[in-house]
Amino acid sequence: MTSTDTAETIRYTADVVVTTTNGHVLLIERGWDPHKGEWALPGGHVDPDETSRAAAVRELAEETAVYAQPDELDQIGVFDRPDRDPRGRYVTVAYHLTVIPGLPAEAGDDAVNVRWWPLNNLPPLAFDHANIIRAALRAA
Repeated sequence: MTSTDTAETIRYTADVVVTTTNGHVLLIERGWDPHKGEWALPGGHVDPDETSRAAAVRELAEETAVYAQPDELDQIGVFDRPDRDPRGRYVTVAYHLTVIPGLPAEAGDDAVNVRWWPLNNLPPLAFDHANIIRAALRAA
């Protein structure tokens, strides 16, 4: 197949790894497929008029009621493995935010639940989010 045969649709997303100074990470329980009912990082699609960093801030607030300034997020990297999402090709830019323990979080938007999980006792995670968390911890 040549590049003129079929154009691949690529979707652009942003994810956020929020950790506490005492070793917890903020996860959402997904309210929709794929991976409905599974735990994942807060995140979502980048809108046409925003950067991935702005999308990360917006999605974090919409899904968890945790508010951050764009400059508080540290970029972890780009995750673009072709099979990382069963819906097709998704490329995400992942960010890291460190907060103090006890920060309240509340499920909203696409999340049906939100919870602080100990980093040493995580549930099975959707997509490649375990890899993203490992990358965040290496970079911290």
